[in-house]
Amino acid sequence: MMSLMKMNEYVAIQEKICEKNDYIAPRLYDEYGVNRGLRDDRGVGVLTGLTNISKIVSSKVQNGKKVPCDGELWYRGYRVENLIGSLGEDELGFEKVAYLLLMGELPNAEEQHEFEKIIGGLRTLPSNFTRDVIMKAPTEDIMNSMTRSILTLASYDKNAKDTGVNNSLRQCIQLISEFPMLAVYGYNAYNHYVKNDSMFIHRPAKNLSTAENILMLLRPDKKYSKVEAKVLDTALILHMEHGGGNNSTFTTRVVTSSGSDTYSTMAAAMSSLKGPKHGGANIKVMEMMDNIRGHIKDYEDKDEIEAYLSKILNKEAFDNKGLIYGMGHAVYSLSDPRERVFKDYVVKLAHEKGREKDLRLYENIEELAPELIAKQRKIFKGVSPNVDFYSGFVYDMLGIPMELYTAMFAVARIVGWSAHRIEELITNNRIMRPAYMSIMEKNPQI
Repeated sequence: MMSLMKMNEYVAIQEKICEKNDYIAPRLYDEYGVNRGLRDDRGVGVLTGLTNISKIVSSKVQNGKKVPCDGELWYRGYRVENLIGSLGEDELGFEKVAYLLLMGELPNAEEQHEFEKIIGGLRTLPSNFTRDVIMKAPTEDIMNSMTRSILTLASYDKNAKDTGVNNSLRQCIQLISEFPMLAVYGYNAYNHYVKNDSMFIHRPAKNLSTAENILMLLRPDKKYSKVEAKVLDTALILHMEHGGGNNSTFTTRVVTSSGSDTYSTMAAAMSSLKGPKHGGANIKVMEMMDNIRGHIKDYEDKDEIEAYLSKILNKEAFDNKGLIYGMGHAVYSLSDPRERVFKDYVVKLAHEKGREKDLRLYENIEELAPELIAKQRKIFKGVSPNVDFYSGFVYDMLGIPMELYTAMFAVARIVGWSAHRIEELITNNRIMRPAYMSIMEKNPQI
């Protein structure tokens, strides 16, 4: 069998050949009117479908002109901040909002109770699944662990291939219930077998919400505060869905359109979400913040902070990419509504955890970074902090390990993916087949 060293030597040579033959000059995209990433340089996307599930607003028409505005995020006709604001001070709304996204309307008290009971009752895995599947090949990449588990769960489903709406809805609800366990147990296996730490596996509680179960499953003593549960619940609601045009949701609809089953569809969405340009963004924010803390002495000194942020922008610090992570969004311009809603809960948790000093650093960067970026870059739309800017900070305060950050995103976004899968099954019956313009030159040698 060929050694890994020999194989690495071979692909190192072949890489140069690929780079020569696969390179496409950026000017050709402008010349042929092709939008890279399905978005133009102003962040406007190419329409690929219709949806009733959610909506993003980033601009409005004034005096016949399109102008940036404060961002809006709508779930099934409701602004997300109004949905969260309608909940009681200690009320946890993940299940209620999940019902809204899946079914298209808010549940009454009886419907909500029934849905919560079903979700709680489904928080279980097949016999020995945790031992035989999750713990069999522990890995730092929890998203890979979860994806493997999702595909394996299909083997335990007698109707895995049935793509009818009824069966697909059943599968989606089951996966929404199971995702917290797949994530936390995947981390517990890695923590024990790879990091040589203690092992504990708690059973989920049927009467607890999704947020409460996550905190309970993660902690040796199973304890958490009302504020912690409320903040995590809010984070999950805000990450649940985002307009339908994001990479992983588009993946969900593309794979669904091919006639594939629910498990394969969700595995594909997971593979999309795990990318650092999508679900892994909050990890980059945390890495950047750790770097900044190592180079800033006074978190209150705006001049010192501004000087170091300028170094990051000039590719002289952190990862030398010239990016201040957590700033800007593909669609939003003046503000990300999720960040604005989340900020109040971040402040509450920071006070409870005694992290006011760190909060002040975040707030100073939030104030200074957009101004610096606007000065140094040609910006077609406004720059503002996005939800990823604070989400990693919140997970850190909650004691959620960094290996689980993207997995927490998945625990929330499985709801949005499920809603879009059901809508695609009901509305469309055609495979999505994007077109690529060929610029290949004919080779006359043969």
